Amino acid sequence: MIKIGEVELEGLLALAPMAGVSDLAFRKVCRENGASYTCTEMVSAKALVYKDVKTKGLLLLDESEHPCAAQIFGSEPEVMEEGAGLAREISGADVIDINMGCPVGKVSGSGDGCALMREPEKAMKIIEAVRRGAKVPVTVKFRKGWDKGNVNAVEFGKMCEQAGAAAICVHGRTKTQMYSGLADWDIIRDVKKAVGIPVFANGDVFEPEDAPRILRYTGCDGIMIGRGAFGNPWLFSRAKAMLEGKDCPPLPPLSQRIDTAVYQFEQAAKFKGEKIACLEARRHFAWYLRGVAHSSYFRSQLVKVETLDDIYRLAKQMKKELR
Repeated sequence: MIKIGEVELEGLLALAPMAGVSDLAFRKVCRENGASYTCTEMVSAKALVYKDVKTKGLLLLDESEHPCAAQIFGSEPEVMEEGAGLAREISGADVIDINMGCPVGKVSGSGDGCALMREPEKAMKIIEAVRRGAKVPVTVKFRKGWDKGNVNAVEFGKMCEQAGAAAICVHGRTKTQMYSGLADWDIIRDVKKAVGIPVFANGDVFEPEDAPRILRYTGCDGIMIGRGAFGNPWLFSRAKAMLEGKDCPPLPPLSQRIDTAVYQFEQAAKFKGEKIACLEARRHFAWYLRGVAHSSYFRSQLVKVETLDDIYRLAKQMKKELR
């Protein structure tokens, strides 16, 4: 069990917050398949303060989705303080997470996300401000550092603890690496050794056996899974079995995986409307088909999906023709 402040997690596996991926529908599917903790997509604190309607929609939580976190980003302490309070009020989340690891240019280029690792004093003020505004435990997700010449995850982790963060998550790549190369589990282990708060390890957990390996290697308290879960929510249940010393269950049959994908898109349509859900399904459904022999035709057809009926038609055809 992991404790984030007074919030208790029943398992060790969390779904990472990912823009355009970890919406309510996908989080719901991952929870139903073994994730014990989830987090919203990152939300702009400034947009919340300016009452942006679309941004509020990103904070919608399922009633069964607890404990959970809402993630905000920004670089102005006063705005982050107010945004944290709004995020908590709108979402009802148990934890507020601060994104200090996003490497995308339009985020870090504005001084947000991973850019804050270059300004630890400002980052500390932001954590303190978010704590005041959130009134719930605050966590921080960050990276190894900015680039290979500026690796400061250990010092940054200590700062987060000093500023009052209840837990941290470390992604073992630098900003300049983005998602290329291998994640550095050594730096994650070093951060864990340096702090007394719970640490989630993040990076290169793509197979069930990676879960016990990263925990043993880093000594971390929990695991946050990101890209490994794309089209593969069963990674959580399979990794959970291995963490418990059980045999790893096989992937469900393809027909069941297709049904799960369709269920995800139906849920998305309920929350954000059929048009947007189907546009996003084009990418998500392709992830569900990764590694499936002879699926290239169907992946080419997914770019034409516009309605749930299109999805139902393709899913039926897939189950008939693919194995």
